[in-house]
Amino acid sequence: MGRRSRVLKIAGLTLAGALVLGVATAGWAYWHLNSNIKSVDIDSALGADRPAKAVTTPSAAASASAAPVPTGSLNILVLGSDSRSGKENKALGGGDSSGARSDTAMVVHIDAGRKKATIVSIPRDTLVTRPSCPLSSGGSTSVAYSAMFNTAYSVGGPVCAVKTVESITGVRMDHYIEIDFAGFAKLVNALGGVTVTTTQDIDDDDSHLHLKKGTHHLNGKQALALARTRHGIGDGSDLGRIGLQQMLVKALLTQISTNDLLTDPTKLYEVTDAVTDSLTTDTGLDSLSELISLGQSVKGLSADAVTTVTMPNVTAPSDPNRVVAKEPAASDLWESLR
Repeated sequence: MGRRSRVLKIAGLTLAGALVLGVATAGWAYWHLNSNIKSVDIDSALGADRPAKAVTTPSAAASASAAPVPTGSLNILVLGSDSRSGKENKALGGGDSSGARSDTAMVVHIDAGRKKATIVSIPRDTLVTRPSCPLSSGGSTSVAYSAMFNTAYSVGGPVCAVKTVESITGVRMDHYIEIDFAGFAKLVNALGGVTVTTTQDIDDDDSHLHLKKGTHHLNGKQALALARTRHGIGDGSDLGRIGLQQMLVKALLTQISTNDLLTDPTKLYEVTDAVTDSLTTDTGLDSLSELISLGQSVKGLSADAVTTVTMPNVTAPSDPNRVVAKEPAASDLWESLR
């Protein structure tokens, strides 16, 4: 064999080895990201006694060979919780799994066409009629009147949270997404931080956040503290915190849009790992392919096309520290999302 032939053979073997290694690495990465995702079978638990499901239509632009991209309207219940135990969550102020709480609740409505969205925050201190919810251990919870909204998650987990939201809104939740403390902080860090502008000084010893009013670029720990703070702003109620959370959501959308993740595989993997490792979803979103499909369907959604509102509410007659839905404004809002 001539020298040139030997060189070509070695080069070919080297290239083949690199391709095999690349495929193996990609396969491991996909398996790892896919296995990160936790899920709950909410559809089976709740059965058919739910609001009607909106019809989802495939995109006309989808090619015959490609999987169709859904374009119908979509409602997603997004919860922020400290339900997972672990060193990272505890270091960030999270509870253990026996003290599960859902301190952030947002109904994300994506319009048909998926170019616009409305995010409705439900105050955790809202007094509601909590329906009877099935338990994974068997049996069910009792109906509770004038119960705080966030107790639904505490007594019955994601299934009861979804059932309670559907009960008070009359809107079918097509999907459920829960993100924990540590995961949110990791996501912000993976994106390189997030830029927000506060209109007042924030001094909250409980969340360890101290910011002068103005524009700040926050790391993950600081962004989480901003999402949790309530005592350092306004009257210290949950309503003030909701405003900060909505600002953070828009800031995150802006940060994601400015990161060209497709040209930076390392950063793309870091962001995807942070997201999937922090998620609990319904079984309709519990794979990387399903999450990618959802992401592709909303890739044209910009922060400017997202409207953030809080469920209309008034002070509860029975307790000045709680709120109840303001009618008919709240019902009109939910009707617009059906």
